[in-house]
Amino acid sequence: MVSREVISDGMWAILDKMLDIVGHGNDEDGGGGEGGGGGLPGDSFSKSHYIDVPHVQQLYNWDCGLACVSMILRTLGIGHGDIHQLAELCCTRSIWTVDLAYLLHRFSVKFSFLTVTLGANPDFSAETFYMEQLDDDLGRVDRLFEKALEAGIHIKRRSIDGEEISALISSGQYVAVALVNKIKLSQSWQDVCGSGYYTRSSDYMGHYVVICGYDADTNEFEIRDPASPGKYERVSMESLDEARKSFGTDEDILLVYLGEMNGKKLSPKLLV
Repeated sequence: MVSREVISDGMWAILDKMLDIVGHGNDEDGGGGEGGGGGLPGDSFSKSHYIDVPHVQQLYNWDCGLACVSMILRTLGIGHGDIHQLAELCCTRSIWTVDLAYLLHRFSVKFSFLTVTLGANPDFSAETFYMEQLDDDLGRVDRLFEKALEAGIHIKRRSIDGEEISALISSGQYVAVALVNKIKLSQSWQDVCGSGYYTRSSDYMGHYVVICGYDADTNEFEIRDPASPGKYERVSMESLDEARKSFGTDEDILLVYLGEMNGKKLSPKLLV
């Protein structure tokens, strides 16, 4: 595990100020500072907000994260977000959140990476999902974390809950790529049995989704699930929190800053 923090002040001013607005600005590491990606919304957030994120289906059982990055790039109007090109750039089929962070950074996307563990968590070795690959991944993933600050990638050791995420989404300035336990997120075993990683003895199956909307009336998030053929899916805040905070995720989340530059493209609307 990486022993030092990898934190940059550049992106945290906006994020910390926004979280202060909803009363959740404290974290164990600090890490505020001046600068960042743009202006703040008003002191009140709209009840519901939705960003029209194009849906991209994953091609294999290992590239859900790449499909999520593709959705983000298409939303921002950056190229075509071709998943094959992203796979070539990533150079591995064992994809961690830090790999996705380096991909987003390569395309000059502004984002903040929150996680409760800086580096690969060796405690995951007992999980069936990680068992085969973790020993090979530990060194590579730790090196990526160690080089992140120098590369200009912003990572902070911090937990974030559903209320905070809903406030950021409702501001209209953020969408998110979140690592979840697909088993917890799914409504039935049939929703996850198609993955080659899932076995009856496993309690965890890592999966990435894009969080792109929030409905305050129903307390539900709208997500884009690359494993699903359907574009529009909703999940309750409680279910998403449980899936995001399941052992195996380290609560990894990439908060992607949209800013005013994408206002004409995104056409936000109230959920109904």
